[in-house]
Amino acid sequence: MQAEQKIFKYPYSYALEMGQELPGFELSYTTYGTRNADDSNIIWICHALTGNSNAAEWWDGLVGEGKYFDPAEYYIICANVLGSAYGSTGPMSMNPLIQTCYYRAFPMLTIRDVVGAFEMLRQELQINKIRMCIGGSLGGQQALEWAVEVPDLCEELILIASNALHSPWGIAFNESQRMAIEADPTYEVDTPEGGRMGMRAARSMALLSYRNYDTYNFTQARDNPDQIDEFRASSYQQYQGDKFMKRFNAYSYWILSKLMDSHNVGRNRGGIVHALSLVKAKTLVLGIKSDLLFPLAEQQFLAKHIPDAVFQEIDSLYGHDGFLIEYKQLGQVLKAWTESNGKLDHAVI
Repeated sequence: MQAEQKIFKYPYSYALEMGQELPGFELSYTTYGTRNADDSNIIWICHALTGNSNAAEWWDGLVGEGKYFDPAEYYIICANVLGSAYGSTGPMSMNPLIQTCYYRAFPMLTIRDVVGAFEMLRQELQINKIRMCIGGSLGGQQALEWAVEVPDLCEELILIASNALHSPWGIAFNESQRMAIEADPTYEVDTPEGGRMGMRAARSMALLSYRNYDTYNFTQARDNPDQIDEFRASSYQQYQGDKFMKRFNAYSYWILSKLMDSHNVGRNRGGIVHALSLVKAKTLVLGIKSDLLFPLAEQQFLAKHIPDAVFQEIDSLYGHDGFLIEYKQLGQVLKAWTESNGKLDHAVI
């Protein structure tokens, strides 16, 4: 499978929802497969908080040769969001107006700003119709915002472990992580290494919201009943924090957590229920029973208010992270969804 990594450059001033602007931007995006002449095979994947545009890397159970999203059949696009650490314009990018990196001066972004940038890319690629737009978590927030903002664009919309409005519970988790980053004195120094130890702690906090009590009992159980220290759960948190430091930066993590907090499809649209009624895409909403961060009630709300949407549950030990891990169940539901022409009337799993 050949993946093509590309850069879209937008050279003009880009106005942001909160009143600031970017003096142009770049989006890193990856494509797989061959585009049909009639654009009937375009799949647009929206990645989650710390993901990148290489969907075949972090969703390898669904994207790739012989998988549900097979490049032999589909033309697959995934774009890295603004503010991220993987090639799109973000805090570590050079501000062309002053010739220094943004760091903490990077402007606040909202989900609508990210989707607006996707719109610029879509228009540049002369894509008039997307067969399916799919995303989990923050990716689902992007996909939903896009389906509300441009109702005639997507034929099908798949929302996994996502919501219409980011909850106070989710915002509190994000704020706690930002507090950890800000407690690291190097964060204010504005260097590539700034805030790394704070981000390490923040990542450990995040894992608690991505998994749950049962996950840790199963995967990080004590080595013996008389153990006093050096628990597996402790070393696991340390390991995950160290691993994350090697691939991300604190400034992007801070800005993307704020991006997630901004999510509200009803803002300046007459409320959430009215905004959801604008969706025209055939919609499948998937929730994970053990998800503490995006509980089932949020997906049930989406399915209730998006016209003719279908709701399905996935059972997973892994909480919110199930949308990345349970690719077999996801594939089964997506296959049944396709075969029924989007009219599932029973539980697949």
